[in-house]
Amino acid sequence: MPLGYYPGCSGEGSGIEYKMSTEKTAEMLGIKLKELEDWNCCGATSAHNTNQLLALALPARNLAIAEQMELDTILAPCAACYNRHRAAEDKAREDPEMRQKIAGIIDMEFQASSHTISVLEWLAKDVGAEQIKAKTTRPLKGMKAACYYGCLLVRPQEHTGFDDNEDPQSMDQIVRASGAQAVEWAYKTECCGAALATSRPEIGAKMIYEVIQNARGAGAECIVTACPLCMLNLDMRQAKAGQQYGEKLDMPVYYLTELVALAGGYTQQEVGIPRHFVEAGSYLDSLPAKAAVIEAAEEAARQAKAGKKGPAAKSADGSQEEEASQKKIEAMKKGFQKNPEKMASRLIQDEERAKILAEIVAADEKKINKLAELMARDQEKASKAAEAYVTGELKKREK
Repeated sequence: MPLGYYPGCSGEGSGIEYKMSTEKTAEMLGIKLKELEDWNCCGATSAHNTNQLLALALPARNLAIAEQMELDTILAPCAACYNRHRAAEDKAREDPEMRQKIAGIIDMEFQASSHTISVLEWLAKDVGAEQIKAKTTRPLKGMKAACYYGCLLVRPQEHTGFDDNEDPQSMDQIVRASGAQAVEWAYKTECCGAALATSRPEIGAKMIYEVIQNARGAGAECIVTACPLCMLNLDMRQAKAGQQYGEKLDMPVYYLTELVALAGGYTQQEVGIPRHFVEAGSYLDSLPAKAAVIEAAEEAARQAKAGKKGPAAKSADGSQEEEASQKKIEAMKKGFQKNPEKMASRLIQDEERAKILAEIVAADEKKINKLAELMARDQEKASKAAEAYVTGELKKREK
């Protein structure tokens, strides 16, 4: 059965590379996309900020068209389109009276029976990292990427729910399946400034600058996104942000679908790389040489290890290392359970933020497990994850 497809307004203009690469990714995976007939703008932020009924009716009309076309699932690549369609679905299902009112406004039968998914949810859940890895013919080995989720792909939790909204991992998994390295960093769900880049450019530039600099500080050589507005800010407005701070940033930014399609054998031209504002082709061209260096180092390490120990010894050592690692993780978990304040202070120096982290983990076993595992293997990554949890909690409290 074909997958319903809502390209959205950006797919015809500012995010045309996203549309090109999304369609190539579907082709690579053998998935047929069926574009909605006579679709309309979802209203995005404009309708949402001015008229709540209009904000529901605009995406509902597209959902009604999908029902007429007998499409159960609709792929909406744009994060805002995904958010608005999912919000309309949820509202119509929980409020039958509102659904009838919307049906009257759009003058169409509307049951809210279809389901909207983002590119990220589609690739992570419906396709899966293993299938992407199996389809990868030109792995992006040597790439160090910061996966940038932004505000809307995993939020709000009640509309999304397929990934952690503070420390999401789905895009990281897809990037790794394409052969690249996904770096751990603290700004993966921070806002890029959205429309502030035009209404308050000095504030927008600051937010863009901080995202890029945080990615670079974590060791990233490029940023990956799945949102056209995030791409617009981080790519097109990067130069202006750098000028405000007297720096030339030169950080390549890619759509997730560009990387997946490139790893699947498509050319830079086919997925739209030459259309980027920050030159992004030369970094991709540098990857084979980077990969060769990495592979040579890996082979040398393998040979050195094989020369010292036989297969049985290596297997025994591996088991012992894994057992020791598990014991360390369990010890960290017990530490959080017995004295969360003390463990939090090991990750965050600021007393107030450490106190907030202790409150967070005391009520969330999943976060304890995550931090314990990171602390056992990489203290720096654990600290970054802890800071991300606290930042997310403070933002919730501000609301």
